Amino acid sequence: MKHFGDIAFTQQVKAEQDARGSREMYEGMLALPAPDGFSDREAAFIAMRDSFYMATVSEDGWPYIQHRGGPRGFLKVLSPTQLGFADYRGNRQYVSVGNLNTEKRVSLFLMDYPNRARLKLLGRASVVEATDHPDLAAQLDIEGQGKVERLFTIEIEAFDWNCPQFITPRFTEDELAASLSPMVEELQTLRQENAFLKQELGR
Repeated sequence: MKHFGDIAFTQQVKAEQDARGSREMYEGMLALPAPDGFSDREAAFIAMRDSFYMATVSEDGWPYIQHRGGPRGFLKVLSPTQLGFADYRGNRQYVSVGNLNTEKRVSLFLMDYPNRARLKLLGRASVVEATDHPDLAAQLDIEGQGKVERLFTIEIEAFDWNCPQFITPRFTEDELAASLSPMVEELQTLRQENAFLKQELGR
């Protein structure tokens, strides 16, 4: 596996870093050993995601970003350097699938909005028909999501954790419910106490 900067920092990017004073800092980071694969930290983070964004590039050079969502854990760590997920029937545009026929490189953003964390990944994706790979389909299938049509596997070449500075916290309904539950319970208790006091005073 490479450093994220080994891939992302092209000559033009390095020129901008030189011009703006950040090149030396990143050179120091790239001098450190690159990871061999996902650590427990990355594996746990990936397992908790219920969505991610995936970018592909068309044969005409246009980037395309697709949102993928599902129950937590639908994006699976298959090895320290490989991810996989099942593809179910959607709007049948097949933009990502078509793009991957000519260019396998992908970029993924995995977001944890409440904790303001972001994991960026670069890799090469492959798409196969589920009927041709029943064992992998069974491994990637998520109960209740419908019939698996295709299987995506992504060989990760580099990843990086992003600065949280400009990540705006956002919360799902489940996250809000868990956070607000103590306050809701306290409010219900206060209402019951208030109703009891009114009843006592009315006697």
